[in-house]
Amino acid sequence: MNDRTRKEYLAGIVGRYVRGEIGRRSFLRTAGRLGLGAGALGLAGRPLGRALFPAARAAEEALQPSAEVLKWVADASKPFAGTTLRLATESTPPSNAINSQLKPFFEKASGMTVEIEVLPLEQVLQKLTLDVASNLGTYDLYYIDQSWAASFYRDVFDPREQIQAKPDLAMPNYDIDDFLPALVDGICKYEDRWVGVPYDIPIFIMMYRKDIYDKMGFKPPATLDEYYTQAKAITDEMGPSMYGATGQMKSGHYSLECDWTAWLWGHGGSIFNADRKFTGNDEQGLAAMDYWSKLWKTMPPGVTGWTWDGEGQSIAQGVAATMMSWGEFFPSFDDPDASKVSGLVEPVRCPKPTALRTVEQTGFGEIPGVGHQGGSSLAVSQYSKNPDAAWIFMQWATCADTQALITTLGGGTGPTRSSVYDDPRVKANARVGAGTTRHLDVVRATIEHDMGSEPDLPQWAELSNDTIPVQLGRYFAGEYGSAKEALDDIAEKADAVVNG
Repeated sequence: MNDRTRKEYLAGIVGRYVRGEIGRRSFLRTAGRLGLGAGALGLAGRPLGRALFPAARAAEEALQPSAEVLKWVADASKPFAGTTLRLATESTPPSNAINSQLKPFFEKASGMTVEIEVLPLEQVLQKLTLDVASNLGTYDLYYIDQSWAASFYRDVFDPREQIQAKPDLAMPNYDIDDFLPALVDGICKYEDRWVGVPYDIPIFIMMYRKDIYDKMGFKPPATLDEYYTQAKAITDEMGPSMYGATGQMKSGHYSLECDWTAWLWGHGGSIFNADRKFTGNDEQGLAAMDYWSKLWKTMPPGVTGWTWDGEGQSIAQGVAATMMSWGEFFPSFDDPDASKVSGLVEPVRCPKPTALRTVEQTGFGEIPGVGHQGGSSLAVSQYSKNPDAAWIFMQWATCADTQALITTLGGGTGPTRSSVYDDPRVKANARVGAGTTRHLDVVRATIEHDMGSEPDLPQWAELSNDTIPVQLGRYFAGEYGSAKEALDDIAEKADAVVNG
């Protein structure tokens, strides 16, 4: 099957899934064989809705794009006045802030019109696959989930090549080296190409109730063992009104797999070894399951029915004291209109792993780390009828000035550029309240030191969204006699999927 035929077939499969004509398992299996990655169809979806916070809306008038940047936009865009650019994107802080707050500044300066469709991830994927299969160029820019990079890296421009090939359109001080190197490697780099630039970065950090920790005489845990010991002590002392830990452990859901990876990587394990065999059932994998099984008993009873939303609400509503999960939750915890714990939650890096495998000891580019990450890239389509105009917009949308505004207006999302973490506008928002940025130093440190990334292989969609979380869910439901039995079952199924 040639590349175009594969993509046409993939687009048809996506469409059938969206219309409900085929089931999830059939879709995952077929799409995986065609090269679709793990984040497909929102199964690796975002932890929170991406609406702007009230405080950010109030700050809108006080935060304006740089006049120098807008002048460059105006000068570079003169040949493209009247052009319409199109982007289909998931609901993320960058896309939402640009679409609702910042786009008018670009349009006024450039004379161009930008149409941004904010859609569920499955529809973004559907439109992208149809566009590349037909080469129509309906969309000028592509939002690419990290797990799609291998499937679409030939359908977008490498931004390094655009900078060299179009020096007259290069934004001064765009500084492509300012993007955090770990994000370049983990999100937008495939083989020797960049699939756009890093655009969005949800990542696991630790968040804890400082008032409860002070009451118990605890400091943030340095190790995973200490994390468990403290969670157990809180549950023993304060349960059932307060539990020591929480999770996103719904059977069969990708969120369950996300939690599993943090404990697995944190105990020196990996999903695959260098021989590309499933190793989640080895000695380190069993140690992780033993730890997780004990930690589970410190969590609220409903945790096995929760995805990330239920997990986040357990903190926001004052039911649980700690969690290791998506840093994007943190600004909502500080929002007094959405949370009962405004000002009471503190961010820290996740506890140190017991041991940690190297990338060379894993397979398929897996990167072990307790800070499980998810992210996306923004890229210019190879099929765009207006690639130069799209490149101007892409530089503006991902430059340091725009990203600082996105971070401040968009609810404290984690920037993908190093300089933005130190931007005075971002630092000024590091206070208790909606849209806070006071957690971002922890996010940056986690990206640089603790980040974990899942394997990059076509079958990962089926494994991470079906095989692994389904069997893990069965284990926590008591359907296996032991963790080893469950993990051995996953190993058999996983190796069959990879080699099938």
